[in-house]
Amino acid sequence: MSTETLSTGRPVRPGWALGLVSIGAFLISLDVMVVATALPTIRLQLDASLTDLEWTVNAYNLAFACLMLTGSALGDRFGRRRMYVFGLVLFVAASVVAALSGNVEVLLLARVVQGIAAAIALPLSLALLSDHFPPEKRGMAMGIWGGVSGLAIAAGPVVGGAITQGLSWQWIFWLNVPFGLVAAVLSTVKLRESHGPRPKLDIPGLLLVSAGLFALTWAAVRAPEAGWGSGEVIGSLVVGVLLVIGFLIWEGRAPYPMLPLEYFRSRGFTTANLVAFFQHFSLIGSLFFMAQMFQTGLGNDPLGTGLRLLVWTAMPMLVAPIAGGMSDKLGNRPFMVGGMLLQAIGLGWVAAVSEPGVGYGSLVLPLILAGIGISMCFPTVANSVMGSVPPEDVSVAAGANNSLKEVGGVFGVALLAVVFAANGSYDSPAQAISGISAALYLAAGASAVGVIAALFSPGKPRPAAAPAAAPVQTKVQEEVGAEVG
Repeated sequence: MSTETLSTGRPVRPGWALGLVSIGAFLISLDVMVVATALPTIRLQLDASLTDLEWTVNAYNLAFACLMLTGSALGDRFGRRRMYVFGLVLFVAASVVAALSGNVEVLLLARVVQGIAAAIALPLSLALLSDHFPPEKRGMAMGIWGGVSGLAIAAGPVVGGAITQGLSWQWIFWLNVPFGLVAAVLSTVKLRESHGPRPKLDIPGLLLVSAGLFALTWAAVRAPEAGWGSGEVIGSLVVGVLLVIGFLIWEGRAPYPMLPLEYFRSRGFTTANLVAFFQHFSLIGSLFFMAQMFQTGLGNDPLGTGLRLLVWTAMPMLVAPIAGGMSDKLGNRPFMVGGMLLQAIGLGWVAAVSEPGVGYGSLVLPLILAGIGISMCFPTVANSVMGSVPPEDVSVAAGANNSLKEVGGVFGVALLAVVFAANGSYDSPAQAISGISAALYLAAGASAVGVIAALFSPGKPRPAAAPAAAPVQTKVQEEVGAEVG
């Protein structure tokens, strides 16, 4: 593999890029769910209400989901390395404020800023990774990145429970500081700078898509409390849809669109983004309720809950690098289809056997199956999205993909909460398990929809033919690569 150089003339080592962007992805993904098992302690120490606790999770996810495309656009315009480092430093600063917060209002403000910083850094971590690896090595690199990201989501409940019991909940946020600062400093020195192809920011596009995603996610976040039939939720959904439509119309005529619409003509780009939405709808929603099932329904403590979930959530660290490497040879579709199928089977199985007093042994195998499914999708979805756009637009592709993931997660929690409330309550362990079991069936159904989307993804790319024998291609195929299957 040829060696690229920094502006100083020093060679760029892909291993440094992989390590540094993986640190950022780990910290950002960890904070999606790290507070889950600490919420009861936060409630007591900060005198927080149930609504406050929900917003401790949702404030981060809301900002994260809405601003991902904006973060990508800023990186393209001002430099991906520069904005990645800025995102890490801002994330560290917000973590310090969260750790020092003496009331719930300051904690929620810090969580919003953490989400903004995460929205800048995460899509740029993928863009930097793709920029430092050639296409034939990218699947393996995405596999490791996906494994680390998946492990962070997996480790969230464990880390949160262990730190809350062993130290204090504030150390959940102090943990980000040394790792974030080291990654920021080394990224400045070790990574090369790159920019996107657009000389100007698409300001109308930024405003339309950010406001539209905010309105949609606000509706999902508020629905469990206000009700899906409330004027607030319906109005937010309508406004969100109209703003997203306005964004798409504008992008079709903008001189420098932040998201070129022709990418959606690529099956690799469109199907992978659909799979990402349904996978995270299922994953984040089921993780949110599975943690509660082990504690409220089965009486485990926070650390015990996190440890029991590891057979499910730690699988990406083991399987994702293998799946990513194999996808370089076999293509992404078999892993996306198989992954979503295993996730659907595993979650449906957990829902079927969940009952008061169920033994952990009855849950281990379905949790492992679901974890393997997650692991097969993480790297191959990212690889399919990145490989479907020109190299200079990987940041835009990463932003779109991660926005859909986070929106999917927000809607997953909201809709599973509706099913939970209709079938159970927190009045007793039996009622809690009844509602959670019903919610997990919905999560399994969402994974099954993801299987259907994955079936339409392109197969393994055909090897390049000699010019004389090359078939006639469409304009989009010429731009994003031939797709077969």
